[in-house]
Amino acid sequence: MLGDLSLSFVQGTITVLVGRSGVGKSTLMGALNGLVSPERGTVSVAGAGRLDDARSLREARRHTATIFQDHALIDRLPAIDNVLLGLADMRHPLSPLPWPRSLRLRAAEALNEVGLLSRATARTGQLSGGERQRVGIARALARRPRLLLGDEPFASVDPLLARQLGAEFRRLVVRNGLTVILVLHQIPLARALADRIIGLADGGVAFDGTAAGFDAEAEHAVFSHPCISSSETRSV
Repeated sequence: MLGDLSLSFVQGTITVLVGRSGVGKSTLMGALNGLVSPERGTVSVAGAGRLDDARSLREARRHTATIFQDHALIDRLPAIDNVLLGLADMRHPLSPLPWPRSLRLRAAEALNEVGLLSRATARTGQLSGGERQRVGIARALARRPRLLLGDEPFASVDPLLARQLGAEFRRLVVRNGLTVILVLHQIPLARALADRIIGLADGGVAFDGTAAGFDAEAEHAVFSHPCISSSETRSV
């Protein structure tokens, strides 16, 4: 679990969070998207404000997308409809009308970005694990976010596809000034993809620097620490 942290994230960069299981990576991600409230201190998003304010939180979420490790997809729906659900806040929730053509085009473009346009009409439950993960990534990309959060977004895809999707994240950062924060367990991919790596251990930050600086010694410092027990939990 996490103790007291003071972190800021620079627009237009990719930051990767690494550390042993249970160290608090997902908790930190939850705090960044407003799903977890810190016991002390605040979380703020540029252009929106502090996330403990309801209006600021709504504004931040309009420009934030999250890729989940467990897909969070509806199996009975076609892949493109699952992507469209990522745009649900852009139409009236009780509208009986079909999705607007402009939003369907955005969803199709996102599926094309992850190489899955040919499976757009396939039921999501019939897709492979890797394909399902790509649908989840497409759903996030369709929002055209300023901030993209990913909790183990490549857990179900092979290393080659993970590198390809990582390259797409890099293009989005360069093209749109997108800020990306990912939790990864694949350390070689983290080194290849990140501008910055934050290593968490013992409830705090054991490493914070460039990917090039995350050498074998730094990796050992992060992963050699045992995780603290639940009785020692601190605030985010």
